[in-house]
Amino acid sequence: MKNKRREAIIEIVQNNEIFTQEELQGELRKRGFEVTQATVSRDIRKLRLLKRQTSDGKNIYAVPMPQGNLEQNRLLRVLRDSVRSIDSAQNILVIKTEAGMAMAAAAAIDSMSVAGIVGCIAGDDTIMAVLKTNEAAEEARVRLRTDLWGG
Repeated sequence: MKNKRREAIIEIVQNNEIFTQEELQGELRKRGFEVTQATVSRDIRKLRLLKRQTSDGKNIYAVPMPQGNLEQNRLLRVLRDSVRSIDSAQNILVIKTEAGMAMAAAAAIDSMSVAGIVGCIAGDDTIMAVLKTNEAAEEARVRLRTDLWGG
């Protein structure tokens, strides 16, 4: 039952804009899954669903790229090998890298399609990433730190 429910969650998130756990719970109930909010929350964590920003600035649940994706793994490796720190200042991320690695790291970040990033500017050892909102900057900072260093 758990696997079927999680498959349903993936299908729902891929085909609908789901903004809240309560909306996801409602969609599951429509499909015959009687679940609590706590169960939905656990499933979201287990499936490692992400929040991504829509073009109008709203956050929706999204399915992450497969772990086996070679391109994604390559990008993370470039970032892990080059990024020293990630800080936010309002809607801007300041990312410090090893000397000479900012351009490669910025290209990797751009390729990852991190929600809310409008664009990156890279120097020799520093990247400035501009985000749509202060909240998007904080979410991107947390996501990048988690993807790179586990937190």
